[in-house]
Amino acid sequence: MLTVQKPGRYCGGEINSVVKDPKDIAVRFAFCFPDTYEIGMSHLGIKILYSAFNEREDIWCERAFAPGTDFEEVMRKHNIPLFSLESRTPVKDFDFIGFTLQYELSYTNILNMLDLAGVPLYSKDRPGLSPIVCAGGPCVCNPEPLADFFDIFFLGDGENVDLEVMDLYKEYKAKGASKEEFLRAAAKIEGVYVPALYDAKYNDDGTLKSITPRGKDVPPTIKKRVETDLDTTYYPEKILTPLIEVVHDRAVEEIFRGCIRGCRFCQAGYIYRPVREKSVETINRQAKAICMNSGYDEISLSSLSTSDYTAIEPLLNSMLDWTAAEDINLSLPSLRIDNFSEELLRKINSVRKSGLTFAPEAGTQRLRDVINKNITEKDILSSCETAFAGGHTAVKLYFMMGLPTETDEDIIGIATLAQKIVDLYYSLPTKPKGKAVSVTISVANFVPKPFTPFEFEPQITREEMIRRQNLLKENIKSRKITFNYHENRASSLEGVFARGDRRLSAVIERAFRLGCKFDAWDENFLFDKWQQAFEDCGLSQSFYANRTRDYTELFPWDHLDYGITKEFLIRENRLAKQGLTTPNCREKCAGCGAAVYGCGVCYEKR
Repeated sequence: MLTVQKPGRYCGGEINSVVKDPKDIAVRFAFCFPDTYEIGMSHLGIKILYSAFNEREDIWCERAFAPGTDFEEVMRKHNIPLFSLESRTPVKDFDFIGFTLQYELSYTNILNMLDLAGVPLYSKDRPGLSPIVCAGGPCVCNPEPLADFFDIFFLGDGENVDLEVMDLYKEYKAKGASKEEFLRAAAKIEGVYVPALYDAKYNDDGTLKSITPRGKDVPPTIKKRVETDLDTTYYPEKILTPLIEVVHDRAVEEIFRGCIRGCRFCQAGYIYRPVREKSVETINRQAKAICMNSGYDEISLSSLSTSDYTAIEPLLNSMLDWTAAEDINLSLPSLRIDNFSEELLRKINSVRKSGLTFAPEAGTQRLRDVINKNITEKDILSSCETAFAGGHTAVKLYFMMGLPTETDEDIIGIATLAQKIVDLYYSLPTKPKGKAVSVTISVANFVPKPFTPFEFEPQITREEMIRRQNLLKENIKSRKITFNYHENRASSLEGVFARGDRRLSAVIERAFRLGCKFDAWDENFLFDKWQQAFEDCGLSQSFYANRTRDYTELFPWDHLDYGITKEFLIRENRLAKQGLTTPNCREKCAGCGAAVYGCGVCYEKR
């Protein structure tokens, strides 16, 4: 008898899952999440696209997740191919095999899932029209390390471009077209990148010399797709609801896309520009329907910076009318320190009183100005005072380590700031009686990312990460402060693939062959195997992660257009080195380039 942990991962049959008759279907799409079910089913994108695809009678979208190592062992022992949850169909038999690229450390899982499915890893080894292996998600802003494995990458918002490509496939399949004919036609659709139609050449020093299209019918640059009106963009009112506990086990309502702030390290804040909001009425209607159709007793308002929503208090007022009556918890993640008001706290406390999370990112004002955080120590302490006065006793603070221009003084400043918050709590006459304060500082290692002003900057070495982590640990004196930090080896690998080129495809395959998978999981991470893979392929990790890049260097993602100009990024990089800040998008336009889309914050006052 086959026995595995958490068999609910592989059963399907969840609330609002979709089963169709294959005889009525023209296009079958396998949505593959390259991590476990619990993580994949916490992802909003899979729920949006799953429902959007299945709204069409001629398309059937089914799901597959990376099996746990115990179930993979069973699958390989008994020759069970990777299958979909809805119909148990082998993934290799689908027209499309689609992955979402959420983080770089999932790349070996993609290869493992293809291998489990019996699908050749390399695009060149899949000559037939099906399956088409495709991907979307934030890492597609530089998909070059995966270029040899994928047929299509989708840039930007996927709600409509994915369906356009499936309609094209349906047409080309009906007339018996070849894979190359289909891919050349797909490449003409805005938001579609076909890597096999581009040649990459390199200079003697290893830097990129050129990326050129193969043929005049292939666009030299690929522009991301943007949904311009979120009130009319598809959003499911019947969301997939798992039958086992997942990481984020609640309903989610997206309230806007993008971010006005322009923190210079934050890739999401740039690649999702321009900021586009849903109306209060749309959010309220969708959120209520989601809760009623799923049975969830908690709903989270999703965005990069929830308190930046322009009508946040009217929205909360309208939602509290029914969430309180239905005993539904309303969650507000991603709160900004500088607009955290007593009124907002009062509304939050009316439905919950748990720990609050803020993100100062840096321990000194100098470094906060470098990264364009646009908050002061006074803002931080004032928000903490408001929280403590409102009955909160736990605060979590997010920081980054290894930011450009960072010094030991900046590192020590993290500990100093945390101690000031502890001292503040005990100085307040309004603090909760008889309760101790808890301040958690969570410190991530800085990873330079494409389409940010810091895409030119080096990542600090692993040895330096360890030194700075130890320096911070030594300067934390209070037991009221908890220090959490990221694993340095994983961060260094992320730094390689974030700004890598397509030569890294060979490294990823070699690491997979050596047994690497679930690299984001500490207990499965085999750093020595990754080092061997780089050595075997004759490539250097430090070349990709630890060197400063010149403004004139051609980057592997320069042929991809996310609406952010390189001139703007260079200008912001220079301002960072001068310690000068840039106002947010609602205060003053910085000329980033996103106005070309003709929507959102760029046009809201016109």
